Amino acid sequence: MEKMTDMNGLTTMWIALSSIGLMVLSAVAITFARLRTKGFMRILVSTVAVLMLLVGSLLGLIVILA
Repeated sequence: MEKMTDMNGLTTMWIALSSIGLMVLSAVAITFARLRTKGFMRILVSTVAVLMLLVGSLLGLIVILA
């Protein structure tokens, strides 16, 4: 199994793009939740958006530290 520091450039690029994509999707989801939803659906969409933001941030941190 490879260590995290042994990632090649292409793998690092894909992880970084995934991180950016998750953060963009998170921003779109939270905007949608605030403008178009109410009640339980708003809480559900907001929770999913926050989880996407956390995962995207962790992936970004992995790329920075790799």
